[in-house]
Amino acid sequence: MTNKIAIGIGLLIVLGLSLDYALQDWSGTVFLGRKFADLIEWLAFWR
Repeated sequence: MTNKIAIGIGLLIVLGLSLDYALQDWSGTVFLGRKFADLIEWLAFWR
């Protein structure tokens, strides 16, 4: 991965998080975090 690609991906993540904060008060990030935690628990069960 080149530096330009890494910086672009980083800026997209920061932009997405800032838009989530400004428009939805972190509801999208909290939702994704909870779903990711559920996925980790489900995967740990099958291990």
